[in-house]
Amino acid sequence: MKSKQAPPASFHSGRHLEILDAPVNDPYEQHQKFSEPAVCSDCGAVYHQGHWQWTAVPTGAQHVRCAACRRIKENFPAGYVAIEGPFALAHREEIMSLIRHLEQHEKAEHPQNRIMAIEEEGRNLLLTTTDIHIARAIGDALEDAYKGDLDFHYNKDDYLLRVRWHR
Repeated sequence: MKSKQAPPASFHSGRHLEILDAPVNDPYEQHQKFSEPAVCSDCGAVYHQGHWQWTAVPTGAQHVRCAACRRIKENFPAGYVAIEGPFALAHREEIMSLIRHLEQHEKAEHPQNRIMAIEEEGRNLLLTTTDIHIARAIGDALEDAYKGDLDFHYNKDDYLLRVRWHR
């Protein structure tokens, strides 16, 4: 018989990605539904049937700010993606093209999943995102396309995912 393990700490490292499917504690998540129709005054996404969508703005829509635009305005990312190593430096344009393509695809389906900023830190890149799922998708896409070492560090209490890809 196995001994009972202590409950896990709120900070998880490694590839325990099933935790990303558990209920989230996102401080930017809207806990009450907006009156419909609603439109984000910053990005123009429409809140319809309980979801943010890219669609025509209905007449009489109330103006609100979506969670992604609030995160961007307050500079409070949910995801960080560090891209490191000599391979990344040598293939920067190709990697950025992959990331931009992924962002376009992700943002088209999920308006709340966006890249907030891309910064150079020495020879490395640091991306910040409005949602943990796009950070995870970027890390997975880099590993699928170029192999390398991929690490995830998820902090459930802060709804924060740190991704590090190195090659």
